[in-house]
Amino acid sequence: MSPITYSKTTLGLFILSAILSGCATTPDNPDPYEKFNRQVFKFNETVDQAVLKPVAKTYKTLVPEPLDQGVTNVFSNLNDITVVANDLLQLKFKRALSAAGRLFINSTIGLLGVFDVASDNNLPKHYEDFGQTLGHWGVGSGPYLVLPFVGPSSLRDASGWGVDIFLDPRTYYAGLHGDSDNVRKFLFTTNGIRAIDIRADWLGAEEIVQTAATDKYAYIRDAYLQRREYLIYDGNPPKKPDAFDEEDLFDDLDEKDSTPKVPAPAGEE
Repeated sequence: MSPITYSKTTLGLFILSAILSGCATTPDNPDPYEKFNRQVFKFNETVDQAVLKPVAKTYKTLVPEPLDQGVTNVFSNLNDITVVANDLLQLKFKRALSAAGRLFINSTIGLLGVFDVASDNNLPKHYEDFGQTLGHWGVGSGPYLVLPFVGPSSLRDASGWGVDIFLDPRTYYAGLHGDSDNVRKFLFTTNGIRAIDIRADWLGAEEIVQTAATDKYAYIRDAYLQRREYLIYDGNPPKKPDAFDEEDLFDDLDEKDSTPKVPAPAGEE
């Protein structure tokens, strides 16, 4: 697929997201298509258990830990290009400079990202994508979606993929070194390696989810939506108007309680 095709696809998805981002959703119901989503979730789980998980286990067994970490680092380094671009689109110039520093150090000293030298030099990894950029500028998430083979998403986040793919250097590398069939094969292969690497890294976390969740679908949905909000607001999401406020509760009790208050010990005020 050429960059022009990506641009047209992105524009269409962006317009669709802007129109539908608030449709059929309310703060109390971010998942209006739950019945459909659960069916797709079940399909993804079947594919995962039958194919992806066994392959990830074999990968984890055969690939030495340093090489496994190197593969993870390479894809993380490529992602920093997307991070820099979206930081700039959000006018987060300090974070963009940090991500650009990571990209430069890891691409040179870190041997094309195999080694994460930047994190050891006070340039930690952070995450930005065009879905977050849309959220930063006020585009609502729209309905929660579970996509075949992909997993949790939302209308806004899915619409942002076109821009992120457009920023992915693999798109241009493949386009410069082969015809359309070779481009598809290259992207399919590298995305497959990335998916296996990510799945292998999540083998341990899966046990935690299975233990903690009575409803795995709802657990993953809520965790995804909360994490996306956390990322959009850089770790400081706005407080919900109806959120439980423990301090307000005790303030109300204090107003009703006429008992004289005992002064707090020194140092505890």
